[in-house]
Amino acid sequence: MPSKPNPFDEIERMFDRMSRQFESLDPTDFAGSLGGIPLNIRDEGETFVVTADLPGYESEDIDVTLLDATTLRISAETESDVTSEDETEGEEGVFVRRERRQQSVSRSVALPDRVTEDDTEASYQNGVLTVTLPKEQTDESDSRTIPVNP
Repeated sequence: MPSKPNPFDEIERMFDRMSRQFESLDPTDFAGSLGGIPLNIRDEGETFVVTADLPGYESEDIDVTLLDATTLRISAETESDVTSEDETEGEEGVFVRRERRQQSVSRSVALPDRVTEDDTEASYQNGVLTVTLPKEQTDESDSRTIPVNP
């Protein structure tokens, strides 16, 4: 008489299949949709231009840091006026619901090539941060030709 299949074996196989499918995904592909900072990196020859969506922040709320020659970190934090439960009257009326509180986001991104701090610029306009990063120039005088012997 044949034995009944074990339902837990089937569940285990299903989890194995799902794990294999998720292994091929890059989590940075979903950073914008998961609450991170959505951004684009454009190679313009001698510079990289990073544009990031940061609506609702002021320029002084934003911190742009070059962690090393290939890693850029963008973070932003803002706080709205927070009142206690018994302070419900605003300047123009009474709050029926109050949900806006402190908000912070951060994202580090690996750059395709090394960049230099010199002449790096950042600007913020209409909720979009633009960071221009000059690529590190390799000095051709530092390079050397290696002869190939027959």
